[in-house]
Amino acid sequence: MNQPAHTRAVSTRWLESGITFAEGLQLQEQLVIDRQEGSINDTLLLLEHAAVYTIGRTSDKSSLQEAQLLPHPVFEINRGGKATYHGPGQLTAYAILDLVPLGKDLHVYLRFLEEVLILTCQEFGVNAHRRDGLTGIWIENRKMASIGVGVRKWVSMHGIALNVTRESLPPFLSIVPCGLDGVSMTCLEVEAGRDLSVEEVGNAFARHFDTLVTAQRKQETSA
Repeated sequence: MNQPAHTRAVSTRWLESGITFAEGLQLQEQLVIDRQEGSINDTLLLLEHAAVYTIGRTSDKSSLQEAQLLPHPVFEINRGGKATYHGPGQLTAYAILDLVPLGKDLHVYLRFLEEVLILTCQEFGVNAHRRDGLTGIWIENRKMASIGVGVRKWVSMHGIALNVTRESLPPFLSIVPCGLDGVSMTCLEVEAGRDLSVEEVGNAFARHFDTLVTAQRKQETSA
């Protein structure tokens, strides 16, 4: 059962479908400032982007392969990681989160995001897992979700991209996803064996995110 909004530790907000990456980034940057100033609570943005490839600030652009031939635009951003894809059929979740109460540990935060994804997939009958030395979640050797975060004065931005519908998969064929040669991408629909919507998966993700943030805060307070 959904928690009433006023009892949640994190404010959740759905953005308009098809928002451009530039628009999403501009909103995140403003919300990070607002969170640093204490004028907003921790906030989770849920959305489906207009189709775009993104890559972190790195001199190695090989994961884009032939960038000039890609079917969608490329956007370079202030996160870790190599090339990935965002677009229709994929849940993108951006967390504007104060990491100070969560221990100011990026490795712990990445594992936290993976746990939220694993719990979300379990809700739809799919047992996802981590892989040693790699960020994201997997079904056997198939990757289903990517994670890339940025931090400014211990307030996070960016977040996760979870492939929900089959529509999200073809654009990955034009790049080397996350720079991992030979990786096979999959989606929650394929693994669950039934049709799913980005909205229902996003709402499940938000519930698990809020629950784990609350639990982590209680643990830090009692430590």
